Amino acid sequence: MPSRFTKMHGIGNDFVIVDWREDAGRVPAPSRIAALADRHTGIGFDQLISIEPPRDASCAFYYGIWNADGSPSGQCGNGVRCVAAWLYRDGAIERDTDIRLESPSGPVTVRVLAAGQVRVDMGEPDFLPAAVPLDRPAQATYTLALDGEDVSFAAVSMGNPHAVVFVDDVDDPRVDRLGPRLTTHAVFPEGANIGFAQRSGPGRIRLRVHERGSGWTRACGTGACAAAATAHALGLTGAVVDVELPGGSLTIEWQGPGHTLWMTGPAAFVFEGEV
Repeated sequence: MPSRFTKMHGIGNDFVIVDWREDAGRVPAPSRIAALADRHTGIGFDQLISIEPPRDASCAFYYGIWNADGSPSGQCGNGVRCVAAWLYRDGAIERDTDIRLESPSGPVTVRVLAAGQVRVDMGEPDFLPAAVPLDRPAQATYTLALDGEDVSFAAVSMGNPHAVVFVDDVDDPRVDRLGPRLTTHAVFPEGANIGFAQRSGPGRIRLRVHERGSGWTRACGTGACAAAATAHALGLTGAVVDVELPGGSLTIEWQGPGHTLWMTGPAAFVFEGEV
């Protein structure tokens, strides 16, 4: 683990960014990451993100992602915005220019905008059960019997696994109970991020997300993408949706099958540190 780090956040979803461009190939011990992620005895973060040389020659940089429990992650929407902002501040990329970055789940295109905003091409949502993965035949929505009630959800991959449960009120106490249970349910062989979405208009969704490996977070970028894509696919919203999370809002644009999904939101620097 390098001694220097940058603490950043995207609407409250917080990260430690480490520069491994000159020292790629490290494999952090999960116990070390978990110790640093502890908010009482460590730095405190939802994910650790490394910046490294690309594996794919078409990309400018690679970024690795690890959850607070030390497990690897395939993608992080708020995290990639922070990576782009970090690279821009470092002078490695320019503003208002499309840059191709490589995530563990594949390439993404980013553009640093004015006022701390970053726009990201998150790829096309994949609703096939095998992509999530989900142990069910393909359907628009699925139902599980859990704690004596039927829970309906949609499932989609945004480079990592998501389930979206539409509820009348994201502040309902049952949400707190169902999130952890669904995240580790056997129907998701690799676990899943569980989003509880409340439609509050044709272009607005309230959302809370219980993330695998990190628990409840103040924001989840891929979760916002999953919720907006699912809502649009089910005819609940239009193509452009503002997703309100506990830490702030993201704008999601998806025109439907055959199109990539775009996410726009802020990235903020908090402090530099050394361990």
